[in-house]
Amino acid sequence: MDKNERDSRKKKVIEVLNKARSLELRAIHQYMVQHYNLDARDYGEMAVNLKLIGIDEMRHAEMFADRVKKLGGEPTTDLAGKVEKGQTVEKVFSFDATLEDNAIAEYNQFAAVCRENGDAISMKLFETIIEDEQVHLDYFDNVTDHIKNLGQVYLAQIAGTPSSTGLAPQGFVIRQAGGGAPKAV
Repeated sequence: MDKNERDSRKKKVIEVLNKARSLELRAIHQYMVQHYNLDARDYGEMAVNLKLIGIDEMRHAEMFADRVKKLGGEPTTDLAGKVEKGQTVEKVFSFDATLEDNAIAEYNQFAAVCRENGDAISMKLFETIIEDEQVHLDYFDNVTDHIKNLGQVYLAQIAGTPSSTGLAPQGFVIRQAGGGAPKAV
């Protein structure tokens, strides 16, 4: 295989990695909007789970970006679609289930593109992330079913639950203050 063909194959893989990153970036924004909305409505348990799923999506977006960079590309910052705001609690989880189901379908197609273009590493990345997305889909489907079957009884049980993730704050500022890894000298 000559260099032009290798470059063409790499370009196709970078394209699907960036499409996936764009889907993840939209999911991050969508789930965080929903997190804040549900927290404001005092559905803490649901809010915290959306926040944690949003953090999973942040990790996925970074994994895709790292792979794009490794292949010599530039990670996208574009969102795959519009973020929906003001959804009712009854609509949030079925909406999110659709997002996850669509992502799984696309990621399976993207994994095939990677395989067709000889990139087993990117293919495995998609397969790993598909597993996480399936966990998200199962959660969203379960909550949707509970709301559908139990309605206000289920929602009343969730109302007033805590919204704390229990996660210790971790970031650049805390790390610089000695709360994490040692400072670079």
